[in-house]
Amino acid sequence: MNNKQITLAITGASGAPYALCLLEQLVKKQFTIHLLISSAAKVVLATEANQQWPSQNDKAQLFLENKFGAQPGQILVPGKNDWFSPVASGSAAPKTMVICPCSMGTLASVAMGLSDNLLERAADVVIKEKGKLILVPREMPFSAIHLENMLKLAKLGVDILPACPGFYHKPESIQDLVEHVTARILDHIGIENDLVERWGYSGESKTGA
Repeated sequence: MNNKQITLAITGASGAPYALCLLEQLVKKQFTIHLLISSAAKVVLATEANQQWPSQNDKAQLFLENKFGAQPGQILVPGKNDWFSPVASGSAAPKTMVICPCSMGTLASVAMGLSDNLLERAADVVIKEKGKLILVPREMPFSAIHLENMLKLAKLGVDILPACPGFYHKPESIQDLVEHVTARILDHIGIENDLVERWGYSGESKTGA
């Protein structure tokens, strides 16, 4: 099995540009990507990125391969009830999964271990197999329910990485902010990247707190 495999899930929270940037980087890094897309995510992609992804999985796979310049079979798009997908089984699923962006509904379902669809089951598998699960919530403000669910997952070893870009790299565009969050996700996966200038490496003297 190809060790450079990862599961990327996109849900209906605002933040489609983060998902697109991350997917682009994973393709460039030559990962095989098991891409799980919720119905709400397709609505957000159309709204925020003006992208209409095909509803049929095989057509979506071909569309994404062409769009991101991926190799045939590099982006796999199983259906939400495809229980024969490798991501549904602890013996075959990639050890790393990112949900980006992560809606509060998905976060709650993962925290409760519901596994009502393939996306939720894939997250449950990564947790039970003690792999790396990263959730990128994009919501404001967080309610006590949201925070309690995040705390529960954090105690299980899940990385909660809110889409909160920094400004120390002096961003000049929205894309700069998107890439800052993407870089932090890649850092936590363990993928080297140079999307943003690192703190303290600009050659300028840093003073103050």
